[in-house]
Amino acid sequence: MNLLKNVSVREVGAPVAAAANTDSNSDRIDMAGFEGVMFVCPIEDSVATGVATLKVEQNTADSDSGMAALSGASATVTSATNDDVNGTLLVVDVYRPAERYVQAVRTSATANIAFGTVTAILYGPRELPVAEHATISDAAVVASPAEA
Repeated sequence: MNLLKNVSVREVGAPVAAAANTDSNSDRIDMAGFEGVMFVCPIEDSVATGVATLKVEQNTADSDSGMAALSGASATVTSATNDDVNGTLLVVDVYRPAERYVQAVRTSATANIAFGTVTAILYGPRELPVAEHATISDAAVVASPAEA
């Protein structure tokens, strides 16, 4: 099996500088043709007591207005000491959202948190193979490769 031909990998949110009051939405994703999406976002920098959250919202329309948070679709970590959650990931997987459009939302509270790029991995396509998204510059797929 080849994973790349069975999923759509997309960059959907640029890095966000350290702040204690971040509220940053990713690009909206049209889920037509896919069963689920997994959002992945690294924490780049953290200050003690900082709270980092990645949540997912949905909407029937391709619009930021009317987006509603999904119950349970949230990953949160609190920094106990400076830099202790640096290089870790927040991951939220939504299978069969009830509405067509979804987006990830990164928030920070209490103390500074810096976020890296948000990546979305759409899975369960209705048609195969899945074409590469415009945010992919290049990709390589190998099977039983010889040593270089």
